[in-house]
Amino acid sequence: MKDRKISSYVLRTYQLHKIGVLDRIVKTLSPSERVLFGILVAALCISTFFVFVRVNQEATTEVPVRGGVVREGVVGAPRFINPLLALSDTDRDLTALIYAGLTRPGPSGALIPDIAERYTISEDGTEYHFVLRDTARFHDGVPVTADDVVFTVERAQDPLVKSPRRADWDGVRVEKVTDREVKFILQRPYAPFLENTTMGILPRHIWLDVSTQEFAFSNFNVQPVGSGPFELKDITYNASGIPTQYELHAFKNYTLGRPFINRFLVNFYANEEDLLRAYASGTVTSLSAISSAAVNNRLTEDSELLRIALPRIFAVFFNQNRNHIFADKNVRLALDKILDKDRIVGEVLNGYGTVINSPIPPEAVEGHVMHVSSETIEERRAEAFRLLENAGWEYDTESNQWSKDGQMLAFSVATANTPELKRAAQLAATMWTEAGISAKVNVFETGDLNQNIIRPRDYEALLFGEVVGRGLDFFAFWHSSQKDDPGLNIAIYTNSTVDTLLARARTVSDKAQRDELYLAFEDEIITDAPANFLYAPDFLYIIPQQLRGVDIDLITTPSERFAGVHLWHTQTERIWHFFK
Repeated sequence: MKDRKISSYVLRTYQLHKIGVLDRIVKTLSPSERVLFGILVAALCISTFFVFVRVNQEATTEVPVRGGVVREGVVGAPRFINPLLALSDTDRDLTALIYAGLTRPGPSGALIPDIAERYTISEDGTEYHFVLRDTARFHDGVPVTADDVVFTVERAQDPLVKSPRRADWDGVRVEKVTDREVKFILQRPYAPFLENTTMGILPRHIWLDVSTQEFAFSNFNVQPVGSGPFELKDITYNASGIPTQYELHAFKNYTLGRPFINRFLVNFYANEEDLLRAYASGTVTSLSAISSAAVNNRLTEDSELLRIALPRIFAVFFNQNRNHIFADKNVRLALDKILDKDRIVGEVLNGYGTVINSPIPPEAVEGHVMHVSSETIEERRAEAFRLLENAGWEYDTESNQWSKDGQMLAFSVATANTPELKRAAQLAATMWTEAGISAKVNVFETGDLNQNIIRPRDYEALLFGEVVGRGLDFFAFWHSSQKDDPGLNIAIYTNSTVDTLLARARTVSDKAQRDELYLAFEDEIITDAPANFLYAPDFLYIIPQQLRGVDIDLITTPSERFAGVHLWHTQTERIWHFFK
């Protein structure tokens, strides 16, 4: 020990001696030389630092690590956190976080296996065979088996359960092959069927003793047990017994890997204003499903606004059975020419949307072109007037009114009593009226509009939206067999070529081939002009800048923003490449 101490002392003395030599050298320098020397030393230190940083960047990789919390705010309180019963956006949000299906949407919108390890589709497109992961577990530790899948689908099909998902499984036979294998058998090929397999799977051992009559009243609808990325940890209630917060924790046995976020807090608010106040105070840092008007001047410096494509479109649909002026294609084309759609998107959506001219949403079909017009508003109006004149309509400059055989060119537009739809309808009506076409807007409450106006097709024109979905099944919206309720062909459109294209597209599994059919379908729609297509809105999602890994290209419902939630993270570290 004594020798080592002496040796250490000698070493330290030697080091001090070298420093002393350097000090004497510096003292021999002139003042200007000392400044230059100092600059050179500083430059050496700085360059060495940057070289080290560059080497560190090149030799290491930033990776997410576990930790952090997400504070999400939503409007509405949960009622059915159940994949078979979820109706509201709040219910669907929590269901997406807590439950897992056989598949789930990937970042690009394509489906990827979740509980399932893999799947195959028969050559005729009528059988889907799934193999479950042997690691799949419910939050209580019980393995997920084929029995759970069969039970869930059969409950969805049960009319007494009154599941909104029942139509998705109508005519589908589900069979258990083994404990880890399940098969779905369709009566006929249906390409969009795979979308149904994103439905969350219920734990049979928990729900088996719940009768179909009691299904909607079970406490497991508000205290759910699933197999998704997060599990329920705690519920906070207010004095009235209404839940104000769900605290979710990362599920360590989630099939796609334990989420990086440790805790996910979902806070509930009565309305958008309360939600925005909570955001301004920092109580919540993530929020969605807010109006585009609310976004402006509300975004804090540490937040980021995501604009995500939605496969939904809004248009004015014409009912030729209620007003025969729409039987003339020139009139329908003229009405479209008169509309300043850029202005509508700017004033209704504050620019958070895309102008469209067909029923195909942006980015939904490979090779789809939006066909944006380069004409000015004046040029479009002049073209509209020529179309009307060619159709025999005459313009009276004194009354600013088009007429034909003593009949004025006039119609009414029905729409829902929501700020965006009402404003869009009023803008469109104003543009038409200024061009000499009388348009009156009739506004209805959403329930009244659906039941008493849309279902009996009791409207002349209807400004409404269509949610196309990831499977892009346009059949229900445009096939002639869907002209009457409960079909959704609200343009009362008939075209035998379109019928053939849409029926064929339903049976084609290859996406490229299906896209070609849809492009041909689009050509027919653009030619016939059964509607004036207006816009496709963006889905707006505010998140904190520190939240990373939120890679979302396309969603079909707001809850799908959580499809990749297991990859979200707030904390990272750098590791050397050879440790990866």
